[in-house]
Amino acid sequence: MRTLISTAFISLDGVVEAPGGEPGYRNSGWTFKEVEFVPEAFQIKEREQQESTAILMGRVSYEAFSPVWPDMEEFAHYKTMPKYVVSSTLTEDKLVSNWGETSILRSLDEVTALKETDGGPIIVHGSASLNHSLSDAGLIDRYHLLVYPLLLGAGKRLFSTTDKDTQKLKLVEHDAYSNGLQKQVFDVVR
Repeated sequence: MRTLISTAFISLDGVVEAPGGEPGYRNSGWTFKEVEFVPEAFQIKEREQQESTAILMGRVSYEAFSPVWPDMEEFAHYKTMPKYVVSSTLTEDKLVSNWGETSILRSLDEVTALKETDGGPIIVHGSASLNHSLSDAGLIDRYHLLVYPLLLGAGKRLFSTTDKDTQKLKLVEHDAYSNGLQKQVFDVVR
């Protein structure tokens, strides 16, 4: 069974919306506007590219990343790995042609089937709504969080608000940086 890893830039109050400056959110760009850049805090991002073997994302994140990431040197490794977009509305003609192999998955059952294939870890970038569905279905195995010392109030949150049984997590890696960022890596306890 492949490991499904959710990775996120997240505020202390759980907001993940528009960390890179995406339009339409009042605090857009909070990851670089509000906190000093400290390179060592982002080493986990390089490690994610080296260790993951596929990317999973929702349609909205795909539409945000696909015009930009294929040409960014810092995401070069992602260009060569398979990408999977979970969407009931995205059509093949809307996939970009310069980002390597991309498949559309129409359901969580297809995500489950993907996890059951041979291969290494699958990384989930962005995709707040998809994260909610994956978590509620018990499909996420690990969280890679860079927690920002910010309270953003309103905004899309990483974690589902579904009324469900307690989900235990095990802290397997952590660090704190001079700018207040914290790296927190949790395994989901089954």
